[in-house]
Amino acid sequence: MVMRGRRRSSRGATFLALLVAGSTLLGSLGAAALPHPAYAQDQGDVSQGEWVDPGTGGQWTNVGNAVDQAINDAWNGPADGATTSDGGWVDPAPADAAPTYDANGNLIDPNTGTPLAIGADGSPIDAARGLYYDANGNLIDPATGLAMTWDENGQLVPMNAPADSAATADAGATAEAAPVDDTPELVTTPWLAPPPSGPPPGFQNWSPPRTVYIPETKQSIDGVFLDAWRNWGGVESWGNPITPEFQENGYVVQYYDFGRFEYHPDDPDGVVVHFGDLGEQMRPFVLPRVSGTGSAAANEAALTARAWEPLAPEEIRPDSDTWRYVPETGHAVAGAFKTFWEATGEAGYLGNPITEQYKLDGVTYQVFERGKLSQKGAESPTIVPIGKMMVERLRLDTTPTAQGDLPVYSEDLFTPPPAATVSGVPADPNGERWVLVNITLQYLWAYQGDQVLWQGYISTGTAKYETPTGTFHVLSKLPSQTMEGVLGGEYYNVPDVPDVMYFTDLGHALHGTYWHNNFGTPMSHGCVNLPMDVAAWMYQWAPMGMRVEITK
Repeated sequence: MVMRGRRRSSRGATFLALLVAGSTLLGSLGAAALPHPAYAQDQGDVSQGEWVDPGTGGQWTNVGNAVDQAINDAWNGPADGATTSDGGWVDPAPADAAPTYDANGNLIDPNTGTPLAIGADGSPIDAARGLYYDANGNLIDPATGLAMTWDENGQLVPMNAPADSAATADAGATAEAAPVDDTPELVTTPWLAPPPSGPPPGFQNWSPPRTVYIPETKQSIDGVFLDAWRNWGGVESWGNPITPEFQENGYVVQYYDFGRFEYHPDDPDGVVVHFGDLGEQMRPFVLPRVSGTGSAAANEAALTARAWEPLAPEEIRPDSDTWRYVPETGHAVAGAFKTFWEATGEAGYLGNPITEQYKLDGVTYQVFERGKLSQKGAESPTIVPIGKMMVERLRLDTTPTAQGDLPVYSEDLFTPPPAATVSGVPADPNGERWVLVNITLQYLWAYQGDQVLWQGYISTGTAKYETPTGTFHVLSKLPSQTMEGVLGGEYYNVPDVPDVMYFTDLGHALHGTYWHNNFGTPMSHGCVNLPMDVAAWMYQWAPMGMRVEITK
């Protein structure tokens, strides 16, 4: 920022003379007796010492403004850009000049004629900088709307520069000029309101449902079962629920067309929803010993029984694109079944194969730990509704669940409402989601497209642990993490840091901050500290790979 200091010693006498002259002129008009600026009429409408109402034909001329302009010209030089006698100084346009804009609505710098980095609507135009300026080109604090400058320590402070204290004398005169504040009139920007204290409008009161109703089977899905059902493909992978939740073998379970969900709250890995091994429940207690040399039905029964037996050592061959041996269960997958099994998560979804392929009535089958596949001729494999088969075999309760006020399932229920900008204008749902962090201002803007969804104070790294600048992207996200390590010889241990979004592979992250509320001041070891509610919003809003721009 260019500071606007001026040398006054060569102008002091002129200024004092004009000041005296202006005071004399004002005194002659009786200005001292008026609570408003002194005015004179520009026509001879005064008679017999009485004032004539200007509304009857006369017009007022603001003499005070003329005197002020003359004083300003003597003090600062002519406003039209005169040059000083000893340095070529050209004064900028008056601070009270009306702001002008270019064809794109960008505010024009009155001194240089170039667009500033802020548009008429308050949105940063230069995304690489993202700073706010007033009409005089001064950097603006986004929270207060006040122009800022730097002190001798390089810290941003409000601009309120006092006049030079040096005495101004003329030709040996000893009188000192009275201190005059030449701080330019601030052109504050009304769009720079105090930063929001929470997430964007529309987010605070929204949350996805935890229970939904399935009208096709008149059952509901709740909580972690709902999460697992949606995450693992929903109706295409599991079908619909066909029983209510109930206790079975010490666990809460629910049957679906193609499987069974089990709630295991004590799982050591935190995977509380397990998929029941329904395929294993179909295993015969005793494998009949049949020769397979009788009727077609007898032969099929013999092949079905043999399919449950693991492969003999001499039957195992090297894996290929069309055949694969699974040592965990001693069986193999082949052809279209192999392709389907691998494409759907292998053991994670269906489990491992527990039979070989076999045919019944012209249909090929294979049983897996949690499911069963079938294939007719050259058609693609399909999942057998093994859950429904087990419900019928075990005669389980399928009494419908009352809907009450439960919402009917739709993925639309899990889509957040359109985020609104700081001004309340809906943002483009397809716009790029990215954040801009300015270290100097300790401020963050969260963009969707070219709209600001949230802006406010944050805390970056201290001078010893500076936050890196440049263009980054979110590399990983963790809902919570204990941060521990040694930096610069200092040990730190911060448990359960929420909503962590790493944007470097050196440990720099955006994250929630519960241990201080001093946002607007560098506080961290290099991370970007966010208020807790803002971090919770940003964690769900920010996609993997989100762009993070950090500037000085």
